[in-house]
Amino acid sequence: MTRAERAVVLARGLGSRMREADPSAALTETQRRAADAGLKAMMPIDGRPFLDFALSALADAGVRRAALVVAPDHAPIRQHYEDLRPSRISIEYAVQERPLGTANAVLAAERWTGEHPFLVLNADNIYPAAVLRSLLDAGEPAFPAFRRADLVRHGNIKDEQVRAFALVQLDATGYLRHIVEKPPPEMVERAGGDAIVSMNCWRFDARIFPACRDVAPSQRGELELPQAVLLAAERGVRFRALPAEGGVLDLSRRADAADLSRRLAGVTPRL
Repeated sequence: MTRAERAVVLARGLGSRMREADPSAALTETQRRAADAGLKAMMPIDGRPFLDFALSALADAGVRRAALVVAPDHAPIRQHYEDLRPSRISIEYAVQERPLGTANAVLAAERWTGEHPFLVLNADNIYPAAVLRSLLDAGEPAFPAFRRADLVRHGNIKDEQVRAFALVQLDATGYLRHIVEKPPPEMVERAGGDAIVSMNCWRFDARIFPACRDVAPSQRGELELPQAVLLAAERGVRFRALPAEGGVLDLSRRADAADLSRRLAGVTPRL
C-alpha cells in the first residue's frame, strides 16, 4: 500500500461569513483587517496565522509537501511562508483563477499531485494529527468518520452549527454510500448524536479529477467537492470511512477567534 505524503489545502475561500460584522466578537486590529478581507486562514491566533497551526498538524501527521490552493492575488500568503522558511513541510502553490467551488479548487492542484495519492482539507480547520495520519496510511480513497456529538464535545463547533453539516451514509461494509447536503431538521433528529458528518477532509487518488471536471453546478452555481465525490463513487471509486476521534477546530466566524486563542494558547506551530 502506498502511503500518501502530500496534501492539498483549500485556502482560496472568500470568507463571506468572516466578513459579516459581529459587535460581540473581540478582535485585534490585525484580526479585524484579516476578517474584513475574508482572509480566514491568515487571521492571527495567539500571534500566528491560523493556517500555521493547520499546516503544523499536517507535518505532525507525516505530510511532507503541501500545496495551498490560492487566488491569483495571494502575495501575503506567499510572502509569509517565504519569510518563515518551513523545514518540516514544503509549501507550494496552486492557483485557482476563479472561485468556482471546491471541486474546481481541487482541479487547480491536478498537475502538482500527478499520480501520487493526496489529502484534501480546508485551510480554516485544524484536524487532529492522528486522524490525518490514519488517512495517510489508508492505502485507498478514504475520509474521517466524525460523529456529530464528538465534534461538539471536543472541538469548538456548536451544536446548531454541526446540525447544518452534510450527513454521510455508509453501506454495510463501511464505505461511502451517500452524502446528504443541508439535511432537513427531521433527518438530523432521526440520525442523533452518532450521525457521521462530512468535514471536507479526504484522501484521494487521480480518479477524483474526472469527477471534478464533470460534476454539475450546485444550486448555488458552484462545482462542489462532495458532489464530485458522489459522482466518483457512482463510477466505481470506493471511499472508506475511517473512525475518527477528537475535535476539529474551526475558524468560520469572527466570534471563533477569541475561543481559538484560548484553545491554542501556548501551542507553537512547527513548520
